[in-house]
Order: sequence, then C-alpha cells, then structure tokens
Amino acid sequence: MGSSDRLFRGQRTLHQMIGGGLVADVILWRQRNLTVGILLLMLATWLVFGRCGYTLLSLISSVLLLLVTIIFIWAKSASILNRPAPPLPELHLSEDMVNEAANFIRSHVNTLLSVSQDIAMGKDPKLFFKVAACLWLISVISGLTDLLTLGYTGLLLVLTVPALYEKYEEYVDRHILLIYRKLHQFYVKLDEMRVLTYQQWILEKEKLSSYH
Repeated sequence: MGSSDRLFRGQRTLHQMIGGGLVADVILWRQRNLTVGILLLMLATWLVFGRCGYTLLSLISSVLLLLVTIIFIWAKSASILNRPAPPLPELHLSEDMVNEAANFIRSHVNTLLSVSQDIAMGKDPKLFFKVAACLWLISVISGLTDLLTLGYTGLLLVLTVPALYEKYEEYVDRHILLIYRKLHQFYVKLDEMRVLTYQQWILEKEKLSSYH
C-alpha cells in the first residue's frame, strides 16, 4: 500500500507513535500475558466493586482479616506441632523506595500544575479548548455511567482498538481514506451549490434593482 493510501503517512510505526516501551507492548498485545492479566484484574475489580456491592475499605478489611486469620492459625498450629513458622517476608519501606515514589509523584504533579498555569494564563488557547472539550466529554459520559464502568470500558478500548488497528491497518486505512475522500467530494459539491445559490441571489437582486 502506497503512502497516499495510509492514514498516517509518517515512517513511524504505531508502536512508536504510542510511545514505545513496555506500555506500547502491553497495548499492542506484545506482552500477551501481562495484557490479559491487566484485563482480568480490571474485570475482577469491576465485578467486585460494581456488581457485588463491595467498597474499597470493606474489601481491604475482609482480605486483611482473612490473611491475619490464616497466618495466626498457621503460627499456632506450627508451635503446637513443632513445625516451621509461616515464612513471612520482612515488611518495610526503604528510604530509596519512598524517595523514588515521591520524585515520581512530584514530577507529574509539577507538570500538571505547569500545564494548568499555562491554560489559566491564556498562554495556550489550543490546549485550553482541547482540555475544555475533554472535560466536557468526560462530564457527559460520566453522567451516563459510573466511574468504575467507565474506567473498565476505557481500558478495554485502549487494549483492543490499537491492537485491532495494527492487525488490520491496510484495510482500515483504505476504508477510512475512502470515506474521507467521499466526504470531501460531498463538501466540495455543497460548497459549489452554495456559491451558485449566492450568485443567483445576487443576479436576482441586481435585476430587481434595475427595474426600480
């Protein structure tokens, strides 16, 4: 397929356009096990919170209660039967882990604040209209469904649409460009009709003025 029949005419692949690396691998199913795991985890989360009526706090409490009960019974049984105690790892956060997480959060929050300041000061009108349109769209969609269902649906789209597009890229590009050309031809004809109508209106107006 020639470059004129491609939706994206650049030399970069879809994998490169969505950032490359592990994220692109997951989105395009090149890390199949990880992608399936993410989908199943999100589906389980949606079922537990959205359909079973659990809240985050009640779920965490139930899981912790179950773990603590199992470990307690295991430890007591081990002491009575002279068996090894449950192999619990050393649970603590190192200073490096905390600093790394703090730096990551600080970097992204500063980026968000910088963009917000540019929008508030009117430095980037295009970005303002894009953000406003996105927020309006989110507001409309969120009024039709709950946040968890919206998040799961969004994740499902992210993990299916790019992968399907990469697989059927030539077919999709050909039909999208065909539709675009037909719409362009229709717009040109509509514009010509509009110009012709305007010219006829001008001629009729001139004729009426010449009679007077």
